[in-house]
Amino acid sequence: MSEALTALGGIGMFLLGMKIMTEALREDAGADLRRILARFTSTPLRGVASGAVTTAVIQSSSATTLMTVGFVGAGVLSFPQALGVIYGANIGTTVTGWIVSLVGFKLKLGAFAMGVLFVASLTLLFSHGRVARFGRIAAGFSLLFIGLDMMQDGMSGAAGWITPERTPGSGLAGMLAMAALGLAITVVMQSSSAAVAVVLVLLSSGTLPLIQAASAVIGMNLGTTLTALMATIGGSRVMQQTSLANLLFNLGTMVIAFPMLMLTAGPLEALAARTGADTALVLFHTGFNLLGVLAFLPVTHHFAAVVARLRPDLGERAAPELDRRLLSDEGAAIQAAHGALTWAAREVFAAYALALGPEGDFRPLSALVPRVTLTLEDLKGYMAQISVPRNKPTEAAAFAALMHQADHLARLLEQAGNRSFIPVLKRDAVTRRPARWFAACLSPDRQHALVKIGKGMARMADPVARRFTAHRRGLLLGEHAGIYTMQETFEANGAMRWFRRIMHNVQRVGEYDHEVQSRLELIAQAGPDAE
Repeated sequence: MSEALTALGGIGMFLLGMKIMTEALREDAGADLRRILARFTSTPLRGVASGAVTTAVIQSSSATTLMTVGFVGAGVLSFPQALGVIYGANIGTTVTGWIVSLVGFKLKLGAFAMGVLFVASLTLLFSHGRVARFGRIAAGFSLLFIGLDMMQDGMSGAAGWITPERTPGSGLAGMLAMAALGLAITVVMQSSSAAVAVVLVLLSSGTLPLIQAASAVIGMNLGTTLTALMATIGGSRVMQQTSLANLLFNLGTMVIAFPMLMLTAGPLEALAARTGADTALVLFHTGFNLLGVLAFLPVTHHFAAVVARLRPDLGERAAPELDRRLLSDEGAAIQAAHGALTWAAREVFAAYALALGPEGDFRPLSALVPRVTLTLEDLKGYMAQISVPRNKPTEAAAFAALMHQADHLARLLEQAGNRSFIPVLKRDAVTRRPARWFAACLSPDRQHALVKIGKGMARMADPVARRFTAHRRGLLLGEHAGIYTMQETFEANGAMRWFRRIMHNVQRVGEYDHEVQSRLELIAQAGPDAE
């Protein structure tokens, strides 16, 4: 009984160490990791490298996947870019197994880790900021090795009750049963790294045969995808696509891993006799993940198309997800807010285009208030939670431009309530032509960037102003001569003023969009110390 409690305590300490270390590493390297993901995911191969490095740094494939899902939902990464990161995360997660095998088992650092834990605790008590984070990282590492020693001590007698008769056989049915067990353990622990560590301990103590341990690790590889899958419930379609792709990729890797295990069982046993069973298992874990990446990498675009068909995206009709987890990194949070604001701007522009264009469809303009207004209110609440340090002028400038952009978009939403001016603009040939040009510029069919639309408004501002000024004089003279009624004159002047205001606000949305994008590019290109 005492051995079982020791083993459970060791697993708990290992899990706690993983959680503390992962959170501290992610907090310390959060902005740098976002830069890596933003700069080095232009191709699937670069995404693999980014995903592997990120996972190796923060020691958690689940954390990398959740981060990637959040970035995709926020518009920081596209769905095809995210696939490369997901591939790489599977490679990066094997680093924990290598640390356990080469450092934990070979060097026996449990006693040394006790001393490190004492120093780390003092650091946490008497410091703050980055020094305290380093203390948390050191404490997490210490708990890993202390927990590993406790697991080894507690499971040393496990061979007495985990006998070959009580475990599945070495055939395909037995392998599948062990894989299912590995999946279940990972779901319960919420950490494939901790689950692999348990298997390595059982393997090194002679309790589990190598083939059964390898089968369990295959199942653990799949179990880690369920965390991201559960996190996307209620999220945007593109987030759900990313987590679904993660699941399908790991299923495909699992299908590859079983034939590989059956074909290499003999050489794997021979390797275990020379280097140790734990080293052979970690090598197999790394090998089948690499093979999975090599199989999926050339067909990434086809794979993305399959996932898109399985879980169709609503496209620009659905607002991007504002993931609160990104608020810990002001650069990622600003980019997420910018993605949501861009979506809202396109919705507003398209509604104005349909109302002012030949279609004369007022329905989208009427629907803006319940639909886009709610998104904009949510966006304002999200932006209120973004905290930009004073020593980061680039981020501060991007945030200020974003605030201005949101303000001008809010004005456009307010001005949509005065749609009674649109028929007035259309009944006169002098004002009808600028209105049609304006609608053509904002048309969603053209797919112009907001910046280009803003430049078009700026270029036409003076000609439209001169045209309207001349027309206003003509209206006043016509009213004096009895050609127009006073009511018609007032209505026409009000419509022209309204039109010039919406032109100005569209122009400013585009200009501030250019400012935000320029600053975000500088943030993405900056090195780790360029703050």
